[in-house]
Amino acid sequence: MSSPVRKTRRTILHSVTSTPLHVAGLSLMAIAASMFFGAVIEWQTTDRDTAMLVFSGLVVGGTGLAFWLLTTTGRIDARSTFAAVGWTWIATTLGGAVPYLLCGAFDVPGIDWSGQIVNSVFESASGFSCTGSTALTDFSVPGQGLMMYRQMTQWFGGMGVVVLAVAVLPFLGVGGLELIAAEAPGTSGDRLTPRISDTAKVLWRLYSLLTVGMIIALVIVPGPSLYDAVAHSFSVASTGGFSPYADSIGYYDSVAVELVLIAGMVIGATNFAVHWKVLTGTPRNYWRDSEFRTLLSLLGGCVAIGTVLLWWDSDLSFASSLRNAAFNIVSLGTSTGYGNAIGPDSPGNFVTWAPSVQMILLFWMVVGGSTGSTSGGIKVLRLEVLVKHSVRTVRQAEKPHSVIPVRLGANPLSEDIVARVSSFFLIYLLLVITGVLAVTALGGGLLETVGAVVGSLGNMGPGLGNAGPTANFTEAFSEPARLVLAGLMVVGRLELFTVLLMFAASVRSLRQLKKE
Repeated sequence: MSSPVRKTRRTILHSVTSTPLHVAGLSLMAIAASMFFGAVIEWQTTDRDTAMLVFSGLVVGGTGLAFWLLTTTGRIDARSTFAAVGWTWIATTLGGAVPYLLCGAFDVPGIDWSGQIVNSVFESASGFSCTGSTALTDFSVPGQGLMMYRQMTQWFGGMGVVVLAVAVLPFLGVGGLELIAAEAPGTSGDRLTPRISDTAKVLWRLYSLLTVGMIIALVIVPGPSLYDAVAHSFSVASTGGFSPYADSIGYYDSVAVELVLIAGMVIGATNFAVHWKVLTGTPRNYWRDSEFRTLLSLLGGCVAIGTVLLWWDSDLSFASSLRNAAFNIVSLGTSTGYGNAIGPDSPGNFVTWAPSVQMILLFWMVVGGSTGSTSGGIKVLRLEVLVKHSVRTVRQAEKPHSVIPVRLGANPLSEDIVARVSSFFLIYLLLVITGVLAVTALGGGLLETVGAVVGSLGNMGPGLGNAGPTANFTEAFSEPARLVLAGLMVVGRLELFTVLLMFAASVRSLRQLKKE
C-alpha cells in the first residue's frame, strides 16, 4: 500500500492529463539524446560546438522531462491521437532547431539573427520530415558533431518519434495503434504483433537492421569513412537525403557508392510490413505485393526513358546518361533527395537537363515511394487507385448501369477507400496551389517555387532552378517563404489528414472549453 507522501508526489508530478504533452515530452528527450551523441563526436573531432550541443541537450531534454513528469496520458480517442501526433512533431521541430541556433550553424555574413532563427527551424523541419532540403550556405561552419546530429534528425523522423514513444509507453494500450497509424510508416494501421508496443519495437528493429546493413555496405565500399558511412546510413534508412558534404554523394564521384545507395533507397521506400512478411516468411512476398511490383516497374521504366532522353538531348555518353538518370530518378522516386552532382555544370546537376527529363523527376516528386515506408509523396498505392478509378469512370461512361469495382490485384477496394484517396489527392492539389501562390507572393521565382512546394509536400529535398541539387534554399527564397516551405514539409510528412484533423480537434477542444 503506497504512503500518503508518495500519493501526494504522484498527484503533483502528474497534475495535467494531456496525451500530446506526454508523448511530446518523451520525444523531446529522445532527440536530446542525439544532441549528446553529437556532442561526444564533436569532442572527439573538431571540438567547436561541444559545449553548445551539451547545453542544447540539457535545454531540450529538460523541457521534455518536465512535459513528461507533469502530465499523464488520458483516454486516447481520435481527437487526442491526431493532436498528440501533430503537436509532437511541432514540438520536435522547434526543439530540434535549438542546436543549430546555439552552435551558430547559420552565423555567416549576410544572415542576421532573425535569418538564423528561420534557417534553424527550416533545417530542423527538413530533417525530421526527411525532406533533405537545406538552408546551409557554408558546410565548413558546423562541426562534425553538429552535422552528425543533423543526420540523426532524419533517422528519428524516418520511423517517427511517436513510434518510439509507443515502443516505450506500453500503458498507452490500444490507443497506440491509432498513434502508429496516424503518424508512422511501416504498418498502414495493421498489427504486426499482438501487442502495440511490440509492433513499434518490431518496426524499430527492422529500421535499425537496415541502418546497420547500410553502415557495413558503405564501409566495405571504397571511399566513405566510418563517420561518412554512419552519417549517410541514417539518411538512407530514413530516405531523408541529408549529407555532411555540400556536394552530397557527388563528393565521392563513385559508381560503387551510388549503387549501394540506390539499393538502400529502394529498400527504404518499400513498405516495412512487406519487409516483415519476408523476414518471417519467404522472399516471394516482395513480388506478391502489388505496390512493390508497381514501384519497381515505374522506377525501371522511368530510368530507361530518362536514360534515352538524356543521352539523346545531351553530349553525355550512354553510360554516363544511365548512371546519372538512374541515381537521380531513384533518389527522387524514393523521396531521398541525394545528389551526385560534383558542381553546377556536372552531368548530375539535373537542373541543366532537358525539360523532358525534368518532367520525369517532377512526376516522382509528386508520387514518392510505397505506403508504409519512410518515403514521402502521395505514394504509389494511391497513384494505382487514382489511375484505376479514372479508368473505371471512363468504362462506366460507356456502360452507365454496370458495376465495376476498383481492384488492387485480385482484391476489390471499398468505395470508402476510393473516395478517401480521391479526397487526399484533391487536398494535395489545393495545398500545392496555395503553397505556390504564397511562396511566389513572398518573392520566389515560379520554377523554383513549383519545385520547392512540390518537393516540400513530398519530402523530396532539392527543387528546380536555383533551388536545385547544387544550390540551397537560403539563396533561392526569402525568410517568410522558407517558413512556409518548412510548414509544408511537416504537413507532407504527416500525410495531410493528420494535420487537418489535428487542427480540427484543437478547434473543437477550444469550443468545448469556451462552452464550459
